[in-house]
Amino acid sequence: MVQPQFKGQTYGEATAQQQRVRSVPTDAAPTDVAKRQRPRAVPMAPGSLTGPTTRPQEPITAGAPFGPGPGPSAAGILPAVPPDGDVLGTLQYLNQLYPNSDLQNLIDDLMMGQ
Repeated sequence: MVQPQFKGQTYGEATAQQQRVRSVPTDAAPTDVAKRQRPRAVPMAPGSLTGPTTRPQEPITAGAPFGPGPGPSAAGILPAVPPDGDVLGTLQYLNQLYPNSDLQNLIDDLMMGQ
């Protein structure tokens, strides 16, 4: 172990610092400290990959934007891009995310022009 150097300090400060360094226990390895701490529960931690399912009636594609089962909208997740990609669809999508009167007025004006 490298001994710390206590040079360039005011009178008496080096001795006080040496005493503070000596008072720190160095016999416990970091792994010993980790073993003494209780493991914390992780919220929403995944289950066992090899264990039985906890939802046997739910399709494996539940929550995905494809296949059987509820899609992402069931969890309140809106699609990333409007399905048809046109200007009106984009504005309607943005109005769902961030409703405001200016967007609604623009949507109404565009719908009248069609």
